[in-house]
Amino acid sequence: MESIQTNALNSKYINSLLRPEENPFMQEMQSFEEIMMMYSCAIREVKTKFEVLNDDFSVRYKRNPIEFIQSRIKKPVSIAKKLASKGCPVTCASILNNLDDVAGIRVICPFIDDIYMVAEKLISQDDITLIEAKDYISHPKPNGYRSLHVIVEIPVFFADHTRNMRVEVQIRTIAMDFWASLDHQLRYKKDIPNVDMISARLKKCADVISATDLEMQCTLKSTHRLAMNRERLRQHRLPIAFPVPILFRRRCFCVLRQPIRLRTQPS
Repeated sequence: MESIQTNALNSKYINSLLRPEENPFMQEMQSFEEIMMMYSCAIREVKTKFEVLNDDFSVRYKRNPIEFIQSRIKKPVSIAKKLASKGCPVTCASILNNLDDVAGIRVICPFIDDIYMVAEKLISQDDITLIEAKDYISHPKPNGYRSLHVIVEIPVFFADHTRNMRVEVQIRTIAMDFWASLDHQLRYKKDIPNVDMISARLKKCADVISATDLEMQCTLKSTHRLAMNRERLRQHRLPIAFPVPILFRRRCFCVLRQPIRLRTQPS
């Protein structure tokens, strides 16, 4: 008798899997899988825009404003916790309506100016809508965190419909990413002793890294100025190997080396 009941339950469970429209849980799981697919497609759309921009700069200006690009989709547990912390129902519809950072892209740039240039190029495109921007470079967090965060909305074309999907984009320099990665490993979601001491040391490191970023930016601008001066000299048909003052001194030196004959005054 018990065996018959067990077989009946198994059969009912199998039938519910084969007909998910009759099982609310399976319906929710199917909807969740579809939503994750849509976020994945949105990431690819935005990521492609950055890759095209980087390729364009590489060919036209012989440099890359983007070092590399990373992407991620929040895990189901993190999604549920964030919805609960906001007081929102943990449902598939609630994910689309209440969360903006399920899909995330991290863009790493060599210099600070590249961050703002890349962000401007992205949000100036016709199919991109800027939802929110947070500049943690001009206004760092108290712990020293620096980055530019923008939330954008982009239309994604599926088989039978089009949906506007939101993606969070974090843009930072190599140095900022280095600090943020180590800070995350040291204390994110961890109970560590001597929190104040660790926080103070991390803040000090963040300030040093910020100063390094600024110094590298100044060095880049100095390099550009030298290149422009070099081009001006070339356009004026002056030898590029030597600056003008050195050439002038060399010519004077050659003149002075010639023998000087003194004329005697007639008596």
